[in-house]
Amino acid sequence: MIPEKLKIVIADDHPLLLEGIVSVIEKEVLGVEIFKANNGAEALQMVSEIKPTITILDIEMPFLNGIEVAKKILEAKIDTKIIFLTLHKERSLFNEINQMNIDGYILKEFSISEISQCIKSVLNGKKYFSKEIEQFIEEPLIDFSIFTKSEINVLKLIAQEKTSKEIAEMLFVSIKTIDSHRYNICKKLNLKPKKNSLLKWVFQNSPIL
Repeated sequence: MIPEKLKIVIADDHPLLLEGIVSVIEKEVLGVEIFKANNGAEALQMVSEIKPTITILDIEMPFLNGIEVAKKILEAKIDTKIIFLTLHKERSLFNEINQMNIDGYILKEFSISEISQCIKSVLNGKKYFSKEIEQFIEEPLIDFSIFTKSEINVLKLIAQEKTSKEIAEMLFVSIKTIDSHRYNICKKLNLKPKKNSLLKWVFQNSPIL
């Protein structure tokens, strides 16, 4: 339900995109009062003073980025629904933000077409995520507790494109030990015994390593 006095703070350091989003909101969401900020510090001050119904934050902004602003809003316990705008599609970033229990996450390439729907969804108590990142919500997070500390170190070095010989030298162990770690990791991940299967898995999941 849209409140009688709907106030929105929107912060983005790209003037054209900011004005485009504001124009769409004013056209498609009735009874809205919009406050515009060009950087994170300005956005935080506005939110603190205005206490808007919704706060829309670009993730990358001068002075304070969107995540920093959101954390300060949550710490101050300001009652506002938080929506993020971003160019980034990385699962690691989404996981970090999703743990903050925010209300919306929109990719900038779809912001003009999705912003009104997103606002209406969060006002009705529903979270909204751009279609391209909805997959991350359903994908289970990898439980790293299944790996030993040594295996995690090996995974991180594989992600850095190190060979078994280089990893062995860096960890001061034998190549045979590294091969054993690789075997155990593959077994825990249920990877098929194919050439480079572990390497492919690491590259696909490197953002969260």
